[in-house]
Amino acid sequence: MNPARIIVLVIAVVAGGIAALLAGRSDQQPATAPIASLETTDVLVAGADIALGNTVSAANLRWQTWPAAAAGSSFVRKSDRPDAVNQLGGSIARAQFSAGEPIREAKLIKGNGGGYMAAILPAGMRAISVEISPETGAGGFILPNDHVDVVLSRRDRAAERRAGTEVYTSEIILSNVRVLAVGQTIEEKDGQRVAEGKTATLELSPRQVETLALSRQIGTLSLALRSLVDFSSTDNSAEDDGKSRSSINVVRFGITTMSTAK
Repeated sequence: MNPARIIVLVIAVVAGGIAALLAGRSDQQPATAPIASLETTDVLVAGADIALGNTVSAANLRWQTWPAAAAGSSFVRKSDRPDAVNQLGGSIARAQFSAGEPIREAKLIKGNGGGYMAAILPAGMRAISVEISPETGAGGFILPNDHVDVVLSRRDRAAERRAGTEVYTSEIILSNVRVLAVGQTIEEKDGQRVAEGKTATLELSPRQVETLALSRQIGTLSLALRSLVDFSSTDNSAEDDGKSRSSINVVRFGITTMSTAK
């Protein structure tokens, strides 16, 4: 046989062997690491945006798969309460829910025929309205959930008898009270910065209600808007401490006018 042909044949055999070896290795797939399975659970979420004070119907609720580790104890789980959609249907929202947000039962209350304002009031508190105007309501910049001081302005008859002139006093009778609504608005909507209304509904204790009802008979009431950083001030808490708020945190200003008396 021609030596050249022998060399070509040997090269072909070697090349074929290498090709077969490589093909055999490519058929051997590397072992894949086992994928850890994520434990999930079905939790109850809002199927659409739910506004504060709205009645929650069964159509507003749905089940959604949720990582079990991320499902807090306050979430409503289908494994624990499979009939929760029907049980919670008809409740009133005490807070706003966004679509897809897990439902927390603490933010819902059964109305039992009552209105939304009665539903969102905390236990033991009362809602009472006062008349406001741009002059007495911080120019309309007071919004629901703001905190205000209630100021009473009146004539001081006793001081007038002593001074012989008109004397007016102004005092903070209620401090750090929450505004529940302005007019018919119970929440800020669409980023509004001004709420118009002729009344402001305040959240007060029963004792504070008495103080406010008496004060509006003897003078003019104004609302002073508090800074956001003062909302949680403990020294001016709106909780009922058994005393009238008119007896504390009082600031008095005596204003003497030009005398018209002879």
